[in-house]
Amino acid sequence: MTGVGEAVSFSDVHLTYRQKDEAVLRGVDLEIPASDFCILLGRSGTGKSTLLRCINGLVAPYQGTVSVGGEEVHTTQRNTLRDIRRKVGMIFQGYNLVNRLTVMHNVLAGILPDVPAYRSLPGIFTAGEREQALSLLDTVGLADYANQRADQLSGGQKQRVGIARALAQNPKVILADEPIASLDPVTAGEILDLLKRINERDGITVVLSLHQLNFARTYGERIVALLDGRIGIDTTPGGLSEGEIDRIYGRGAEKAA
Repeated sequence: MTGVGEAVSFSDVHLTYRQKDEAVLRGVDLEIPASDFCILLGRSGTGKSTLLRCINGLVAPYQGTVSVGGEEVHTTQRNTLRDIRRKVGMIFQGYNLVNRLTVMHNVLAGILPDVPAYRSLPGIFTAGEREQALSLLDTVGLADYANQRADQLSGGQKQRVGIARALAQNPKVILADEPIASLDPVTAGEILDLLKRINERDGITVVLSLHQLNFARTYGERIVALLDGRIGIDTTPGGLSEGEIDRIYGRGAEKAA
């Protein structure tokens, strides 16, 4: 993937969950260039997770458009949505691994959309696919754990498996929703180091939500803060002033639904 053009684009995006009257996203306009490392900040409930879920099509706005690589995500054409989701890898706070399966099989889950049903249903993978998964585990430093059950891993190791699984999709964009929230500071730094290396080495656009300001300032190339469902701040780490931090997290910041 080159560093030219837009990876992700939001145009006047509004979203309301049916069970609530209040809007979660209110007129979001945002462009994230290819190969960017963008960090989302904001208090809990301001719409960070919802914004990420719009990118991979898990939720749809009632107004506005979201595009990935120039293609609109929320389309009536199922093949288009399926193709877009293949370009977008997702890393979760809770890891979302299948604990009873091996580390290898959890990584192989990332290529399931490209595996014929007659092989994917019984979990049959080719030697080449297994070799690819092992190479990705080596990338995240877990090649020696390939045959170990996922439930035997530490939190940091589980998140590394989640990163390898996302990479198995050969994505153009990686989304990470609070990927270090459950980790100690040292392990959290290691996970962010890994994501940063992948971003720089492969040119994969990374968009992640964080609460930790110190990590945001250290790793982010760009910081976007959501305030009451809107883009309130869009700056570089060096441009994030104390006044803006107060706007994001201070008492004056309104909490969105």
